[in-house]
Amino acid sequence: MSDLQEQEALVAAPFIASLQIGMPRQNGFEGAADPLQRPWFSGFVKEPVTGRLWLSSTGLTGDGVADTKNHGGPEKAVLAYARSHYADWSQQLVIASMPPASFGENFTVSGLTEETVCVGDTFAVGNGGNEGEGEPPLIQVSQPRQPCWKQERRLGRPGLIALMVNTGRTGWYFRVLREGWAHAGAELFLRERPFPEWTIARANRLRYHDKDDHDAMNRLAACPLLSPTWQTALAKK
Repeated sequence: MSDLQEQEALVAAPFIASLQIGMPRQNGFEGAADPLQRPWFSGFVKEPVTGRLWLSSTGLTGDGVADTKNHGGPEKAVLAYARSHYADWSQQLVIASMPPASFGENFTVSGLTEETVCVGDTFAVGNGGNEGEGEPPLIQVSQPRQPCWKQERRLGRPGLIALMVNTGRTGWYFRVLREGWAHAGAELFLRERPFPEWTIARANRLRYHDKDDHDAMNRLAACPLLSPTWQTALAKK
């Protein structure tokens, strides 16, 4: 366990350390010698926001995706990534400075990782009740994040997809059960944990590593709060 992970374990409730949004845009440079630096169009590159944003059933106001076939939608409304992973990646990838959203996430979260988050976990985002805020948003873990080529383009590191899969440091998605205001610093209060056996880490291991454990794969595929995309992928295996 890293020093940051030990510190986060002492926190009473996990929280949103940084909140990011970004609309699809052109990235990279024409004529770049490195193929990873050539032009690519995506909403992967996001910037931190200090104020509150409305969190709807399809995500944060001002956030968007270019590839609507594979990204976005109610089952992938919010992408979360563990803040504690950044120190490990900085050392492993030899990158001195890695700002929040280096992995394309909306919520950089403190106090949660793939080992401690389960499919179906439901969190309240803050307490709500402040003037003009109403009830706090409710978000629910829907599936692990499946790494794609954008991570390699964003950080300029070929082979990063395999590293994310092998380490299990993939991140995860939330669906939104109740809309409301979200902001950096908001605590995440666990309200329900209906499937404690299905951590994001275990789901990742079943899909990418423990492929012969058909019984466990079938049981995970039958989990009603796992996203339909993952249910179908596991059923095919």
